[in-house]
Amino acid sequence: MPGGYRKLSDLPALIPVFPLDGALLLPGSQLPLQIFEPRYLNMVDDVMSGARMIGMIQTRPGGERAAPNLAGVGCAGRVTSYAETGDGRYLITLTGICRFEVGEELAVRTPYRQVRPAFGRFAADLEAADEPLEFDREAFLAILRRYLDHKGLEVEWDAARQAPAGALINSLAAGLPLDRAEKQALLEAANLTERGQVLIALLEIDAAADDDEPPPLQ
Repeated sequence: MPGGYRKLSDLPALIPVFPLDGALLLPGSQLPLQIFEPRYLNMVDDVMSGARMIGMIQTRPGGERAAPNLAGVGCAGRVTSYAETGDGRYLITLTGICRFEVGEELAVRTPYRQVRPAFGRFAADLEAADEPLEFDREAFLAILRRYLDHKGLEVEWDAARQAPAGALINSLAAGLPLDRAEKQALLEAANLTERGQVLIALLEIDAAADDDEPPPLQ
């Protein structure tokens, strides 16, 4: 596990959060980000001199434009790659460490938001590499192909057939054009097996919805 996080007590008591709908970070997976907004450039500066941990989180309806309501669950990631461009942007990669429930949001003077995360519900994320997975790859790929055909999308099928099951599920969960609520459901799935089941259900629902659309008027 990056950063030597082996038990809950290794994780920071406070983390900055980066609300970004549609950007899904999962334990053990990587999320590349391009940072250009001043408050988040400041956030990256601060975390690079500390624990290098950022909480990726989606929003939920309500709140103010500059401070929308946060979803109840996010994922803490460690900055494992960092580069600065000539025009002042940061190119970073987060590696997912552990999901968290949003506890208290702190009243802070920093331009970015900070929370007290509750990691306890997701302690098993720190041992995700050893998690068993029930997975019928051929049945899953058949459902995926139907979904992609309806959406007019494509994947690297050779890679999809050969990738480890967990990596395949997580990469599709993060990369497919699912809506905010669907991404959140994938994030909150108890384990990889359940995440795979949720993903299959979402693919089937989306494809069925396309089937039910009325034909265009002539």
